[in-house]
Amino acid sequence: MLLSQNEYGFNGWQAWLAKWFTPLCIAGIIINATGFFVTILDSDGTLYAMVAKTIVKRNDFVNLMVFGKDWLDKPHFPFWLIAISYKIFGINTFAYKLPAFLCWLMGAYYTYKFAFKAYNKSVAQLSVLLYLSAAHLVISNNDVRAEPYLTGFIIGSVYHFYIASLHKKFSLHIVWGALLAAFAVMTKGPFVLITIGAGFIIHWIIQRDFNQLFNYKWIVAFILIAVFSLPEVYTLYVQFDLHPEKEVFGTTGVSGVRFFFWDSQFGRFLNNGPIKGKGDLFFYLHTMLWAFLPWSLVFYMALGWKIFKSGKFYHKQEYITIGSGLTMLLIFSLSKFQLPHYLNILFPFFCIITAQYLYQLQKPAWIRVMTIVQYIIIVALLLLPILLIYFYHTHHSMLAVMYMLVVIVATFLVFKKNDLFSTIGKSFLAALGAYGFLNIFFYTSLIDYQSGSNAAKFSNTLTGNSVKHAAVYGTFSHSFTFYTKKDVVYGNLTQLKVYAKQPLLIYTTQEGLEEIRSNGFEIMDTHTFPYYHASKLTGKFINYKTRPSVVDTHYLITVVAR
Repeated sequence: MLLSQNEYGFNGWQAWLAKWFTPLCIAGIIINATGFFVTILDSDGTLYAMVAKTIVKRNDFVNLMVFGKDWLDKPHFPFWLIAISYKIFGINTFAYKLPAFLCWLMGAYYTYKFAFKAYNKSVAQLSVLLYLSAAHLVISNNDVRAEPYLTGFIIGSVYHFYIASLHKKFSLHIVWGALLAAFAVMTKGPFVLITIGAGFIIHWIIQRDFNQLFNYKWIVAFILIAVFSLPEVYTLYVQFDLHPEKEVFGTTGVSGVRFFFWDSQFGRFLNNGPIKGKGDLFFYLHTMLWAFLPWSLVFYMALGWKIFKSGKFYHKQEYITIGSGLTMLLIFSLSKFQLPHYLNILFPFFCIITAQYLYQLQKPAWIRVMTIVQYIIIVALLLLPILLIYFYHTHHSMLAVMYMLVVIVATFLVFKKNDLFSTIGKSFLAALGAYGFLNIFFYTSLIDYQSGSNAAKFSNTLTGNSVKHAAVYGTFSHSFTFYTKKDVVYGNLTQLKVYAKQPLLIYTTQEGLEEIRSNGFEIMDTHTFPYYHASKLTGKFINYKTRPSVVDTHYLITVVAR
């Protein structure tokens, strides 16, 4: 339990949060929701959208397919949720992003619940504000992959298990915790159980609560997780283990069950599975600097305080947040397969740690240091959109400038003071303003160069002709396959000739166009679309003057076989 706030003079946080928590929460949710209006970005997002689309089109929730072939890279659960959303709202961008957004919201709810139970209302409210404005969480509500699902499931499971650990007898929280843990397992694999369990083990060891380590409740929880995860194991067994003749990863006899339990996660960590990567021991330390903006540097300050001094402030300290957070940060760093969005699942823990630190921060010297750091970050966040407007030439540039002027004025007028509370408020508004600019102006401009989705949307306007089928040749384009309403067929040129007895749409590259032209196809119509991989930005692409040098051309052609 927390020491008396009156004893430490912390009523200021209560008063400030009573006034600002609700309006800032609403603003944070709205800015995160602006990602609904951005076309799904290639390539992972559109790949997942396409997999779920295939589930609906085939009405097959067992076999995951990509380009007409069996696909084993990810578990089923998020695709089931997306497919259900498609059935309710139709196959579109909103329906794809909605389930992930709801899971992200669930993550905010459970972040609050855990911090409230472990500490107090003010720490819980601060944790939520940090959660709503952490850079990569906002990005992941636009560029949706598996992480919003995992973030909600993991912190939810941790919360329920934490409540269960406070009761000597069996509690329904064990069931809820196990169910959410199983959802996480069926989203990413059994590796996520380390994230859920590591913090508890470290907490019990530090607290010398060894009875918890061997309590029957956790055996029951583990059994329930295994039972709740059976749908994933069953579908993998049916799709792959019963069909050793299927070719996966360039070989046959692949076990889907083995891949799920070992190769998909542990194999990546040890770099001996079918999917390999290259690791950098310090990758996540410097990735945190931008991924957890605007709170990244404060988090590093909070981490030192949490490890060395927090026990002096709290009568009963919890080490679950730091145990899970640092354990997984270490594992991710040692892994050879590293991507920035892997950090997202740790952000609820990091938000709570940072909120604790801010809540107890009193010493003028440390407040001054933090204020200087945050002002540098605030200026950088407000300057970035201005630079993008100038160098990139976003859509509706004048409107974008007006938007940023409103953000700048609001940031410094709503919170006029230079105290700790106003610094947090300014940081929050500056971050949301910058993220809103990215979703509303920058990403919508960036989509001009995602030729697959643009070609697909154009293909949907071709309703007055006899073209019923479309194909992708010479490249992979998940965005074209997802957004086109034509029936997409797959194959080499010989196989496509069968469909080209009637007019056939083909999305292709310059090289593919030449191959098609020289292999017995008559090209009846050609449309061009500028192409750049939207998720791999470079300075040359961002600068409108040098952009033409790195932009390719892709084609949507109508062909018939000669």
